[in-house]
Amino acid sequence: MTSMAPARTEPDLSYLLDHTSHVLRTRMAAALGEIGLTARMHCVLVHALEEERTQAQLAEIGDMDKTTMVVTVDALEKAGLAERRPSTTDRRARIIAVTEAGAEVARQSQEIVDGVHESTLSSLPDDEREVLVRALGRLAAGHLETPVESPRPARRARQRG
Repeated sequence: MTSMAPARTEPDLSYLLDHTSHVLRTRMAAALGEIGLTARMHCVLVHALEEERTQAQLAEIGDMDKTTMVVTVDALEKAGLAERRPSTTDRRARIIAVTEAGAEVARQSQEIVDGVHESTLSSLPDDEREVLVRALGRLAAGHLETPVESPRPARRARQRG
């Protein structure tokens, strides 16, 4: 019996990117879980340390909806890693401030994240590693930078940063 499937003319880029991204996320989740963090918690801590940011700004950076962001910040507050405070520049706004303990955890979590990325990239020969990172960076900043509007939207990927 012959296959009725159409012949593929290009590599299945969607599968390759989706599968590797999924596996990388599972490895990241397991590694960060060892210190009691999620990838979202890490994202909030690191980006809140960079500069004074509101919950809405951090949600945009981390591609989180409002509910997910509230739950994430609640967990960080409960753990004593961050707190909601009035903004120093806009008295109507509240920012997410990282505590001293949170700053130490952010340092540890960044080491973990860097380690997972390094481990992944080190599985490739040096010349392929550089080409992959450069090519993905080009796609993310160029042809695949902006999602296309669709009547059936796809789940949005995490923002760069």
